[in-house]
Amino acid sequence: MTYRPIPSPSPRRLLTPALVAALALAAGGCSRAPEPTTVAAAVAPTRPKVVEPASLPTVKFVDVTKESGVDFTHFNGARGEKLLPETMGSGAAFLDYDGDGDQDLLLVNSSPWPGDQADPAPTQRLYRNDGRGKFEDVTRVSGLDKTFYGQGVAVGDYDNDGHPDVYITAVGRGHLFRNDGKGKFEDVSEAANARGPNGWLSGAAFFDMDNDGDLDLFVCNYITWTPDIDKVQGFQLTGLGRAYGPPTSFNGSLCVLLRNDGGRFTDVSEDSGVQVRTPDLKAPLGKSLGVAPFDVDGDGLVDVAVANDTVQNFLFHNKGGGKFEEIALLSGVAFDQSGSPRGGMGCDWAYFLDDDRLGLAIGNFANEMTALYVTDQPSSLQFSDLANLYGLGAATQPPLKFGLFFFDYDLDGRLDLLSANGHLEPDISKVQASEAYEQSAQLLWNSGRPGRELYVNIDAQSAGPDLFKPMVGRGSAYADIDGDGDLDVVLTANNAPARLLRNDGGNANRWVRLELTGDGKASNRDAIGSKVAVKVGDKTSRRQLFPAKSYLSSVEHPLTFGLGQAEKVDEITITWPSGKVVRLENLDAGRTYHVDEISGLR
Repeated sequence: MTYRPIPSPSPRRLLTPALVAALALAAGGCSRAPEPTTVAAAVAPTRPKVVEPASLPTVKFVDVTKESGVDFTHFNGARGEKLLPETMGSGAAFLDYDGDGDQDLLLVNSSPWPGDQADPAPTQRLYRNDGRGKFEDVTRVSGLDKTFYGQGVAVGDYDNDGHPDVYITAVGRGHLFRNDGKGKFEDVSEAANARGPNGWLSGAAFFDMDNDGDLDLFVCNYITWTPDIDKVQGFQLTGLGRAYGPPTSFNGSLCVLLRNDGGRFTDVSEDSGVQVRTPDLKAPLGKSLGVAPFDVDGDGLVDVAVANDTVQNFLFHNKGGGKFEEIALLSGVAFDQSGSPRGGMGCDWAYFLDDDRLGLAIGNFANEMTALYVTDQPSSLQFSDLANLYGLGAATQPPLKFGLFFFDYDLDGRLDLLSANGHLEPDISKVQASEAYEQSAQLLWNSGRPGRELYVNIDAQSAGPDLFKPMVGRGSAYADIDGDGDLDVVLTANNAPARLLRNDGGNANRWVRLELTGDGKASNRDAIGSKVAVKVGDKTSRRQLFPAKSYLSSVEHPLTFGLGQAEKVDEITITWPSGKVVRLENLDAGRTYHVDEISGLR
């Protein structure tokens, strides 16, 4: 195998004629007729043909929560007043906090409301993995035994010292915990100026907004909320009394962007362009939950997608120089096909067909299908919601979807889709017979077939019953917890135990895993934002390294590529955040490769 650096183009970011034309069209300043774009008409979801079980993967997901040592139960503080944060659950993160090469697990918890108590007090929970999928609770010794109304979590080495740090959002503020590399986390929120605004903070993501080699922080803000605002509104379920209110009854909020200036953060939210207001009253527009960074148009600058609840989604196009332009409406990802907003929760990006087509998936509210905004030419920044055309329509419409992500669970080289589901209102079945509070997760297998047969809804017969046991699903994340090469899953539940599900049989196919380390100068140490292409024969699979995705959650840092039955990888191309490019050739399957931007393959 070889490691071969490739000179970077100069200048790094080239404004191609196609991109210039696309931007001009978006601004309405060009009289030329635009190139034909595939736009799907608004239609009812179509149920795809039934696929025979014999042709489906035989991979099973087995609930190993108890035997693994994970004993976390989320606490939402509910006491009968039905305050909206009690419905939202919390996120999860896989990370290698102790640098031993395996994936540990952090689960976010909430807390009692002021004036109430719980014994013992609920805290965030950190579990150390022994490398074989057995976990030890190290919360107290790690310093993460903190009690606050936690929501989401982002993982990133913000100070480039080689140890992953943790940012936990909460109702009221954010909390930045610095990893000292010796098994301890220190709350540096004040010292690093990272607590954010006094709001209901939800999803968060580390990414390098300005390509200066350190990680900046994007934070979603849900709604303008206080207990008093909630209590005075008369939300009712007919004949059942007080109900949880919808987000439409609350004012919006503003997203937050914290620029990393040498380990201390500066709030550049307003100047950067990520604070979106209504055009008429200039009121905060966002009701933001899910966040997923990605270099959409390939210009070397990281863009940010935000899933909003009952208002339009956001797509922040990075213009360089610390400036973003919100282009969701121009790009076609703001609304559904009829021009209406949906209840967006979790989101993720993927080259789901292993070609130039890029998709943005967003899990939406009950009776709203999962969105799959697709572009054939990412540089155009033009998308159409083609969920129904790729088999996601009928299957995904009924449940209330939260944590959603792409991953290759059977390692056949095609990206599948999983979502954690569950309703907000415990009494929903009493007023809507078709809905349930606890709902099954959904697993959609990428068959590789064209059109409506692409995504196939997998059931318990194929994947086993454990994944589909109903729960009030919220956050979700994946990692290889036992070192066998296939991807295992954690699902969080609102006010209920989390579930850890081991993938049994995914590694019947071949795979490679990549652990990337940036130089800590031109690229951040985590190499977040790296682009990787894996070539096997005439097929190329592509990923961008961004752990922040799903709903309030963060997946593992290593990248896993399924190879089907191939025994070798012909070529791997890595484009680092710095713009440097290297190639690895002729690599054996079934291994994890550590690639350092400075020292190469190790």
